[in-house]
Amino acid sequence: MTGNDAASPDTALEPFTLEELLDALAEFHAEPLPPESDLPEPLTVLKHRSEAEFSACRSLLTGDEDVDRLDALKVWLDQEFDRLAPIIEVRKDRLRPSRWYMEYSDVRLCDNGRLVVAQSAAQDPKPFDYPEMADPGHDLASLRVELELRGEMTLSHQALDGYLRRSGDYELARILSLLQVIESMAGMRRALQRRQVSGQERPSLMAETMNSFRRYLTLAERHAEFRFPPLVIGVGVSGSGKSRFTRTLVGRQGAVRLSSDVQRLVLHGFNPQQGSDDLPVDIYTREATDKTYQRLAACAGILLDAGYMVCVDGTFLERKQRELLRWQAEARGLPVLLVSFEADDETLRRRISKRAVRNERDESLSLAVLAAQQDAFEDFTDEERLHLVRLDSTADNAAETLASLIEEHIRVL
Repeated sequence: MTGNDAASPDTALEPFTLEELLDALAEFHAEPLPPESDLPEPLTVLKHRSEAEFSACRSLLTGDEDVDRLDALKVWLDQEFDRLAPIIEVRKDRLRPSRWYMEYSDVRLCDNGRLVVAQSAAQDPKPFDYPEMADPGHDLASLRVELELRGEMTLSHQALDGYLRRSGDYELARILSLLQVIESMAGMRRALQRRQVSGQERPSLMAETMNSFRRYLTLAERHAEFRFPPLVIGVGVSGSGKSRFTRTLVGRQGAVRLSSDVQRLVLHGFNPQQGSDDLPVDIYTREATDKTYQRLAACAGILLDAGYMVCVDGTFLERKQRELLRWQAEARGLPVLLVSFEADDETLRRRISKRAVRNERDESLSLAVLAAQQDAFEDFTDEERLHLVRLDSTADNAAETLASLIEEHIRVL
């Protein structure tokens, strides 16, 4: 099936939730290539796609202001290709036949029973020469563009965080803005081609076409903007609420969340979606913990370089663990905020006991882990306190307070 084929009624897909869609994308992209696959040069493929989208849009535009804005976007694209060429080239083995959206042309995405996106962005009014092999990041880029065009910023943020967590492809973040600009140009082209295919030049149709074109253009310009992202380091023992509250930063602030629990499982080859119960090996050794924090630091550095706000969720019992992450922001001249998630002992024990019962774990062992963490915690240094805020996670307005603290910290710095 190509992007110009409509799915027949008997093959139409049931609506996806965002979680289901991200599961399907990650699974599709993880499928191995046939051994005989002949992979093209990814930079050549991406440049060709970009040039084709730009040329198609340019040929259909007449207004000087629109042309100037599109030309400025092309300058940015050329500069990004030069800057990102080495990163694009090393992604050669990630190329996949076609794209997921090209295979499933009537994707529908629902959120709490509300239809958010109907049909695929790849349904073109005129045939378009898509490359046979493409970086899987195009699928995430296309999804985010369509969500943001509809004002669904929270879902777009969740899509980014959720896909990176599932795929483990944090290197994709380095080129995602480039892919999102290209997918936005595809939206511009489709808008202009719909008017061309209709053969009608009614003022109302012209206004609708150009409004759609400019919305995609504005979105592309926003993705091309330079960003100055902060790093938020969530610190706290088990039951302190850090995981619950750091998750809120994904949808509300657009952060990518890095969880020590998730990265610890990934490093040992386990699926983070399945949790850490009944594992055949001990993943909490000293060596495993050191590697986990090194992995968190590496991923945080990649995301900060790409311009994305990062929120790291871990216990961070040791100063050297906190310093390792903090350095990722400070070495780049970026703001960093240490958030100490705190609760009284009675609340911590109650939360741990409740969690143990829910997960059918030994309650006494879970409480012993909490006590060991409290004993091992190394207090913040004077230097750390310059970046530190303390959050009472039992407060009714804790989520709003956290968001305000981050915004204020970024503004001050």
